[in-house]
Amino acid sequence: MAIDPSGADLARMVAEDPDGPVVMLNLLRFTEDGRSSYAEYARRTQKFLERYGAELLYAGDGTTPLVAEEGQAWDAVLLVRYPSREVFSRMVADPEYQQVTHLRSQALAEAVLQPTVPWGGRRTG
Repeated sequence: MAIDPSGADLARMVAEDPDGPVVMLNLLRFTEDGRSSYAEYARRTQKFLERYGAELLYAGDGTTPLVAEEGQAWDAVLLVRYPSREVFSRMVADPEYQQVTHLRSQALAEAVLQPTVPWGGRRTG
């Protein structure tokens, strides 16, 4: 399962709307001992969110799903707002940020990182 975005994935995401704000939906499934590693990753990345003008809007644990197929439950959900897709791309490419990404990678068995825009907010052009 994919855990980290590839360079091609990032380029495609940025090309869709480089300057518009974006809220990233993070669906996380932890490895057996992954919660503590992810907590350390979250603690250490807070300064990058601040540096790049991003904001953690919500972080919470998943509970019993009401509507889902077997295996579709997630351990945690996060919503992070970035000023733009370009800013997100610059943050994840930051060499200092790259030094802590191993904590996220080792914490996760599976993840979804889905850029979202508000209804009526998609730019065209």
